[in-house]
Amino acid sequence: MAETIAERFIRYAKLNTRSDAASKTVPTTLGQVAFAQVLVEDLKELGLAEIEYNEQNGFVTATLPANVEEGGPVIGFIAHLDTADYSAENIQPQIHENYQGESLCLNQEKNIFLSPDVFPNLTTYIGQTLITTDGTTLLGADDKAGIVEIIGALSDYLEHPERPHGEIRVAFGPDEEIGRGADLFDAKHFRAKYAYTLDSGTIGHFEYETFNAAQAHITIEGVSVHPGTAKNQMIQAIKLGEELDSLLPPEEVPEKTEGYEGFYLLTKFNGTIDHAELTYIIRDHDTQKFQARKEFLVQQVEKINIRLGRELLKIEIFDQYYNMAEIIKKDFYPVELAKTAMKNLEIEPIIKPFRGGTDGSKISYKGIPTPNLFTGGENFHGQYEFISVEAMEKTIQTVVEIIRLNTASNGLNKS
Repeated sequence: MAETIAERFIRYAKLNTRSDAASKTVPTTLGQVAFAQVLVEDLKELGLAEIEYNEQNGFVTATLPANVEEGGPVIGFIAHLDTADYSAENIQPQIHENYQGESLCLNQEKNIFLSPDVFPNLTTYIGQTLITTDGTTLLGADDKAGIVEIIGALSDYLEHPERPHGEIRVAFGPDEEIGRGADLFDAKHFRAKYAYTLDSGTIGHFEYETFNAAQAHITIEGVSVHPGTAKNQMIQAIKLGEELDSLLPPEEVPEKTEGYEGFYLLTKFNGTIDHAELTYIIRDHDTQKFQARKEFLVQQVEKINIRLGRELLKIEIFDQYYNMAEIIKKDFYPVELAKTAMKNLEIEPIIKPFRGGTDGSKISYKGIPTPNLFTGGENFHGQYEFISVEAMEKTIQTVVEIIRLNTASNGLNKS
């Protein structure tokens, strides 16, 4: 008997594929390597072609060959192997059939419940089959649901060889959660003209605008002397760090912004009297505002150094990724394709600027416009994560419809 969507998802979810920002290997964890090898064997069993595991970049790629000469441009579907920085050891998914709006007991021993009083989004899923955690780990729907859904869509076409389709490429890659995976993605080898990451949330969510992103690292050298003789000698590195943070706009932080509003976020502050280090992330959708934010932070560092009369603060800034909209707005074909597919399935597209980044942010700048499609999951990156089987089925239907429309792409006025 063929494996069901839920069975495949649970099999994948149980694998610990948490990435590790401190690791220098590719992928950063052996769990991701093991999962990649599982996928290679599963794709072989499925009957796909050109199945490869690239040890240099950690990506598994494969092809569903075209069965018609004119099948539209080559499109790809991409999902990531790793899960977020949250407990992922001994994941035990639980199935709750025909959910009726009650609080779900995730862990009786630890008294952990998934309650609609806390998560009213649960009431959207009345009558559906939910898959949850046992309350002690994340689930991994981000992004194993995306992998299962891509495989599900390809399976659908393989089970119906009479359906025409162009060439379809798929890629499953590492370390998305720590922002590295797509750095080594081989866009030329992937050879898709357009692609989609399946890495968004609830049904209908679709993004083609992301943040521009940078990280700043500031080091501060203080002067430590005995407090009894410290007057006019001691320089408190910790105090200088606090002063720097106070110079940034207090309203421009994640907890006070939304939509297109950018922010500064102090993510790390370690210090002693004689040495302190601060790490910020800087985010903005608008390119000019993004540049202005980076320049403003540099100016505040310089302002303190001028007051001190010496360079005790040093700053390094590096860009992490850019807003994919700058690429996609030049060719809206993948956006219109996805919107049409959703509307054909009576799914209302929910298109908002994504307050983060995806692998598609980097892949778009490698030459393949890659917007981000929903997986149907909720409450990512924690113990209350869940997904419904029906949501995964709806995502599979959407991918199938995108492929169908792309095959008949003249219907969207695309030659």
